[in-house]
Amino acid sequence: MKIKNIAFVGIPVTDMKRAREFYEGVLGLETSDEMGHGKWVEYAIGDDTLAIGSVGDQWKPSADGTSVAIEIENFDEAIKRLKDRHVRFAAEPFESPCCHMAVVQDPDGNKLIIHKLKPENEKEPCP
Repeated sequence: MKIKNIAFVGIPVTDMKRAREFYEGVLGLETSDEMGHGKWVEYAIGDDTLAIGSVGDQWKPSADGTSVAIEIENFDEAIKRLKDRHVRFAAEPFESPCCHMAVVQDPDGNKLIIHKLKPENEKEPCP
């Protein structure tokens, strides 16, 4: 088997209206596709797709499940925006040798990593 790319990252949610308010209103994502009478919504991010879906008990949100890291243009500005909107932080902003990160939670508790790579001239070797 040869994997060519990631088709999409899917995040289970329980309340689509509430989830869309977070992903669109707080994170600022724009809908690129909507299917299943609104039970599946996709957001194009660069060449990739992030999807949220409320498809029943077979796929439930979890704070311990798969996560996605989203690359942010301005890390400090993003963190301020999230804090101003009272988004829950599972991990406050921190710095690694090669990047800045924070972990936030959507209204269902799913974790999203807010991420910003350091410029090449500021990076130290990552462990």
